Amino acid sequence: MDRRSLIKKGAVAAGALLAAQASTGNSVAHAADKKYRWRMVTSWPPSFPILQTGVERFAKRVGELTGGRLTIQVYAGGELVPALGVFDAVSSGSVQCGHSAAYYWAGKCNAAQWFTSIPFGLDAQGMNDWFYFGNGLKLWEEVYSKFNLIPRPAGNTGVQMGGWFNKKIEKMSDFKGLKMRIPGLGGKVIGKAGAAVTLLPAGEIYTSLERGVIDATEWIGPFHDIRMGFYKVAKYYYAPGWHEPGSTLELIMNKKAYEELPQDIKAAIDIAAAELNVQMLSEFETKNAQALNELLKDKKIKILRFPEEVLKGLRKLSEETISEIASKDPLSKKVNHDFQRFKKELNPWNRLSEKAYYDFIL
Repeated sequence: MDRRSLIKKGAVAAGALLAAQASTGNSVAHAADKKYRWRMVTSWPPSFPILQTGVERFAKRVGELTGGRLTIQVYAGGELVPALGVFDAVSSGSVQCGHSAAYYWAGKCNAAQWFTSIPFGLDAQGMNDWFYFGNGLKLWEEVYSKFNLIPRPAGNTGVQMGGWFNKKIEKMSDFKGLKMRIPGLGGKVIGKAGAAVTLLPAGEIYTSLERGVIDATEWIGPFHDIRMGFYKVAKYYYAPGWHEPGSTLELIMNKKAYEELPQDIKAAIDIAAAELNVQMLSEFETKNAQALNELLKDKKIKILRFPEEVLKGLRKLSEETISEIASKDPLSKKVNHDFQRFKKELNPWNRLSEKAYYDFIL
């Protein structure tokens, strides 16, 4: 090959390379410029403090982290879909994402219950340990995969209160015939104790309690309970929240919508969800402490503790119930086994560290 032919072929090759680079660059630029619009539905009433307001903060944060490439329009419960219709809406792709609590979907997915809270289970810190450094999130993704969903921890209520009652609970037989609003595995335990259990969204609880449709309800803790007015229509406020010692809230995303996103936007969602997970727990802890003082001093509410024998009875029923529910399908059995193993692993350190510390200072 002479020198002139070599130069000519080199020029053609260089031109082809430049064209390819230009084409690739345009594709990358186009991907970077593409904007995504998501709709998000929740199980919470409009402007509901901490829960709905936290989700709105999450959506804003995603917009900031992505430079506006992903914007999320948030709809409260009932605005676009019913409060308890979040799972189906996201699973079907009617909307791209939602915020709720996994135990609401027990009728659709038995194993989902462990990813919110189980009676006498892990507290908020323990749940985060399981999700981030145990197998919790991996198992959650496995459980939700057949529903076309991608889950992320996105908030925690901390230890809840035991609930509001219009009759005293002094022995296990006092649960017989009681009509109570309580979700999740805690509801199944109360049902086993003889109560009639119902699941109501937040907006229906006060009226049901006021009219005697239910005799008792649990919700979360002092901050929300004051605002929902339960102290006006129930006589007794019980602790502790044995049924929900650390309830995780969930961000769920439609798998197809999620997989269409560039990697950096996926990372931004993960960052914003982790931020919400920490911030929501901190807000709950702070505001519940402040509201407790208001209940005791201004509202003159006397807080009762479940008798030790009642807690022992509830724990026994909880162990039976969890074992029964876990045996219903292989995936639930797998999740429960890992959860109990992880809890057992944490227990010695928790007793030596936090429990020993709080036993002394409180």
